[in-house]
Amino acid sequence: MKALSVVAIALGLAACASGGGSPSEPAKRGREVKSIDGSFSGEVVGEPAPGAKFAELRIGMSSGQVQEVMDRVPDRQHTYESGKRWIPFYYGNDARRMQVLYRGEGCLIFTDGNIWGGAGGDLVQIEHDPSGACYQP
Repeated sequence: MKALSVVAIALGLAACASGGGSPSEPAKRGREVKSIDGSFSGEVVGEPAPGAKFAELRIGMSSGQVQEVMDRVPDRQHTYESGKRWIPFYYGNDARRMQVLYRGEGCLIFTDGNIWGGAGGDLVQIEHDPSGACYQP
């Protein structure tokens, strides 16, 4: 009986690790895109609607450049720690992230700085989703 429990737990963990989610909830599929300067890769999910300002955005743009293209501030935003926050001696600009929502366009994720609050502001993910369901506070 104990061995059966261990096998059930192992199968459950394997299902979680595969990122499958429920059968009725399709997994998000994005494509990897190099940043403008080629120094890192980001992700683009979905396709822009015809005439959408999101179509002009590029991975690696600064938050200021994005705001110029969008010609407005985001409708909502929040920050959170990334897993890199806990890597010993990690000094990169991705210890925190910021997610923003532009209603009618979708969501963007930016690097939001190192563990001391400096640097950040690089666009690393663009999700085309006019419904705004991509925004997860």
